[in-house]
Parts: sequence; C-alpha cells; structure tokens
Amino acid sequence: MLDIKFIRENKELVKENIKKKFQEEKLGLVDEVILLDQQLRDYKTKGDTLRKDRNQLSDEIGQLFRDKKTEEANLKKEEVIEINNQLIEIEKQESTLAEQLKEKMLIIPQMIDASVPIGKDDSENVEIERFGEAFVPDYEIPYHADICASLNGLDKDSAGRTSGNGFYYLVGDVARLHEAIIAYARDFMIGKGFTYCIPPFMIRSDVVTGVMSFTEMEDMMYKIENEDLYLIGTSEHSMIGKFKGQIIDEKDLPITMTSYSPCFRKEVGAHGIEERGLYRVHQFEKQEMVVLCKPEEAMDWYNKMWNYTVEFFRSLGICVRTLECCSGDLADLKVKSCDIEAWSPRQQKYFEVGSCSTLGDAQARRLGIRMKTENGNKFVATLNNTLIASPRALIAILEQCYQQDGSVQIPKVLQPYMGGLEILQPKQ
Repeated sequence: MLDIKFIRENKELVKENIKKKFQEEKLGLVDEVILLDQQLRDYKTKGDTLRKDRNQLSDEIGQLFRDKKTEEANLKKEEVIEINNQLIEIEKQESTLAEQLKEKMLIIPQMIDASVPIGKDDSENVEIERFGEAFVPDYEIPYHADICASLNGLDKDSAGRTSGNGFYYLVGDVARLHEAIIAYARDFMIGKGFTYCIPPFMIRSDVVTGVMSFTEMEDMMYKIENEDLYLIGTSEHSMIGKFKGQIIDEKDLPITMTSYSPCFRKEVGAHGIEERGLYRVHQFEKQEMVVLCKPEEAMDWYNKMWNYTVEFFRSLGICVRTLECCSGDLADLKVKSCDIEAWSPRQQKYFEVGSCSTLGDAQARRLGIRMKTENGNKFVATLNNTLIASPRALIAILEQCYQQDGSVQIPKVLQPYMGGLEILQPKQ
C-alpha cells in the first residue's frame, strides 16, 4: 500500500506505474483515492474546528456557572449538545470514508523499481545469468514420476483416494531424500547467520491481507470453515505477520530469519494440477528466507538472498539460472523480483524452483511494522526468498542426477543426511 501523501504529490507517476504493469483498469483508482482523501481531510478539519469550539464553550460555561449566570450557561450547554451531535455524524462519515479509502488504496500496486523490465506477462521475463553447464546426456531421462516409481518412492493413487488430485505420498528412500534436502537447506541458512524458525501454519485474515493482494488470496489460500483462519501458502505469510503492529529498534535491524513450513495452495488459475507428477501440487514444503531491514539496505539484501539460493543449488551440483520478472509478472506488492530456475535435461528447458522478492514498505505499511529511529518511527522494508520448494528441488535432483542404469546419484552434501547412502538403486 502506497503512502497517500505520495499519491497526492505524484499522481501521474503512480498512473504511469499502473500502465507499466498493464493494469489500465486501475487508473481511475488514483483519482478516486485523491478525492476520498480530500473529503476525509475536510471532515477532519471540520471536526477539529467543532472540537475547538466545544472546548471554548466548556470554559465559558464553567465561568458562567461560577458567576451564577445559570440561564446563560444552560443556553451554551445546548450549543455544546448540538456540536456533539454534529461530531457524531462527522465521525461516522470519517469512518466510512477511511474504510473506502483503505479498500481502494490496497488495490493500487506498489511502485516497481526502475530496473524492472517492462513486459505483459511471464513470457517476457528476462534471463540474467546461468550457473553450471546445462547438459543433455546421451541416454533418455524418464519423467520424474517414473523415476520415483522405479524407486518405489511415489504413491499418488492412494493420495487420490484419501485427499484427491494434487496430493501424494512419498515413500522410502525418495521420502528420505526429500527430507534430507529440507534438513540440509535448514543448516545451510543457519550457516549464513539466519535464525531458524518454525511458524504457525494458519493465519488470520488481517495478516493475509497484510502480506498479499486480494487476487492472490482468492487464487491461493485455503480458508478454514467457520474460522477466521487460512492455511499458509508460504511461511513468509506468518513470518512477516509475526511483527504485525510492532515497533522495532533501528539498532536491531536487519532481522534475518529462515523458516520451514508445509505450504497449501489451491492453484486457481494456474496451469493445472498434474495427474502423475509433483511439479504443481496442493501441498509441498519450503525453506524460506525472510528479512526485515532499513529501506536503504533492501536492494543489497535482495542480491544477497537470491545468490544464496544459487549457491545452495550449485552445492548440490544442480545447474540453475536466474530470471528477472517483468513488470506484468510482478505481484502488486512487489518492487522487484527474480525467479531461480533449475535445468531439466528431460525437457531440455529450465523450470522454476524458487523466487526472490523485495516489497519495499508495502507489507510493513499494511501491517503497521515500523522501526524506531532518532527522527521518529518509519516503516521497515521486507524481503522474502525461497531457498527451496520441495518437491521441485527433488525433481531437479532426480533428473540431473539420474544415471543410465536407472539409479540416482545422491549429491555429496546430502549423503550425511541419508546415513551415508551414496546412490538410490531402482527397485523395479
């Protein structure tokens, strides 16, 4: 959510930003919020004037009673009653206008960084850099679900009976490999100085609307029936929500945390839930990075964070690339974002395994997260980055470490988490 003062003083700039995001249907919102803001300020001014008049009358009434001028005092009391009635109506109007203003302000997108490439959708995202040599072996790489099946490691049929499409059982060594990736990811981030955290897996609606746009909320979140609770789609939601309404001392910034959680997503409007595979599912697990920092330090942290993800995958021997998200592919709260994609030798193309974003003060403004400085309280900047989202990281390992004989070589850094096991042999 932008600062209303910024919108008042930079109306055309805000409209240009909306155009860059190809959301022309929102252009009218800028004029609407400016009008609502002016009406709200007019009511506040009128209310302040009436309160000043009421205070003055109260002083006069006290003096009149002291002077035994009871009749005159009672007449002025009638004036106070009339002012109170007017104030009740004014405060009611202020409340209504403030709510209308907030609703419209929440829909206006965050100002994107000047470095963000302009494009309509993810087809116009821009490759930044490749890490590791993308290879295609001279033998066939099976579909990852078939690799799992050969290892007796995946059961989607049973999950279909218990939970429906988009769910799965991981079994045996494949399940163990999945958890080894998660455990290594945890230790990797602790080694970078991040504080490890396991957050609540459900959050209230006021936290949801504080961390994401309404469109994302409707398309992603599962709501708990008859409760003001939602299952999280990523631990970033509850990790940022942890600081809702808090004032953080400037000297305690940056706050750097890494969090584990299961994640639940409806995937409405996505490219469809796979019948056999694990690429797009309703339930998965993540190791996330979340940073709260001074606004002027946000871009430095942004670059550190996506580099951590690249370093993590390269330590597994996985080839990846970074992709700059264009303006039309940025969620409304984001200032700048990039995706990390792993190479698929089977498909001979890259696929997304993580995403890094800086959101400026958008989430902090919505949730009231400030830092205490010598010059008063200011909103902090928030950032988030996926270190891994598994089973996508699992897919990358299964494909890139697949051997001609059907076995899967376990990356060296994961072997200690697998009891020293070096290779997964096919069972069928």
